[in-house]
Amino acid sequence: MKSAYELAMERLESQSPTKQLSPKQKSEIAEIESTFRARIAERELLLNGEISKALAAGKPEEVESLQAQLAMDIRRLNQECETKKTKARGAGSA
Repeated sequence: MKSAYELAMERLESQSPTKQLSPKQKSEIAEIESTFRARIAERELLLNGEISKALAAGKPEEVESLQAQLAMDIRRLNQECETKKTKARGAGSA
């Protein structure tokens, strides 16, 4: 007898089958992820340094502004990464 989970997974698979990625797509997606992890790390290093300077200078408004900018930059880069990965996934099925 199948569990409710197994039945739900079968139903999901029949409604939208899983698409297999080619090795080329997998490597392209891995490269995209690596690139964006590096870009995010670069922004974090830069802005965390600026945040430290602002803290040392006693500028709480600037610290808050830089933290908001960092969060916004990370969110934007993650969105760009997901967009590029979606394109890479779709490139092989076309």
